Amino acid sequence: MEGMAVSMHKRLLQELGELRYVPTGKRIRARSRDRVVADSLDAVLVWEPRRVVPVYAVPIRDVQGTLSPAPGGGGAQMPVFLDEQAGPPLGPGVGFAAHTCHGTALDIVTDDAVYPAAAFRPADEVLSTLVLLDFEAFDWWEEDEQILGHPRDPFHRVDVRRSSRRVRVELEGLLLAESDRPSAVFETLLPVTRFYLPREDVRVPLVPTETRTYCAYKGEASYFTVESAGERGIDVAWSYEHPLPDCPEIAGLVAFFQERLDVTVDGAPMVGARTPWSEPA
Repeated sequence: MEGMAVSMHKRLLQELGELRYVPTGKRIRARSRDRVVADSLDAVLVWEPRRVVPVYAVPIRDVQGTLSPAPGGGGAQMPVFLDEQAGPPLGPGVGFAAHTCHGTALDIVTDDAVYPAAAFRPADEVLSTLVLLDFEAFDWWEEDEQILGHPRDPFHRVDVRRSSRRVRVELEGLLLAESDRPSAVFETLLPVTRFYLPREDVRVPLVPTETRTYCAYKGEASYFTVESAGERGIDVAWSYEHPLPDCPEIAGLVAFFQERLDVTVDGAPMVGARTPWSEPA
């Protein structure tokens, strides 16, 4: 008897509720100023339940400091904080302290510093000899290359494709941009296709805002508002001026938040999928 086809998208989303891991095969180092806090050839990427991006985990022996129960963690089996299954996926903006599996929050104590609750030892039998480390607490290297934003997911892809589809972006009837030469960006599990447009095809002045974000796959993004549309101070678009080597094609192009704007592609309205960016911050 033949089985039914399985949607890989649904399968991957179902797995968000699991505690997941994969060895990296890379030398991983965590530094704080001039001090090495962890140095490991046996590091593992770990996703706690509901986490979209992983953190580095290393064997306890590879932490160059003393681990002690964090105040409030107290060695309890559940220093948490969030339910394993209930609630939306947790993006990189949700802090390390929001754990979703059983375990113990730990301070890392060195000769000259204390890193509060910067480590977490899961109670899971497979991972119990490891500690998860707070990415934001340290500077990180894979081999001899610095890693920014968050650890890269080996199962995550960002594909950029030149397109001739006509993309039109409006806000309450005001034309912001129109182009028949966009670059379409497809990113694993992101429910929308992003269209990056040439600056020449933007029809209104873009005013820079102070917002900056960092994507581990694309690099640092700068943001823009559109004062002529009454959106002063609200981010409606962004650009990667100097993207990482993975995505050189998007350098200097402009992408618009289609969750917040009216976007048509070849005359058909884009369906407004809900994402973490659907509402202005």
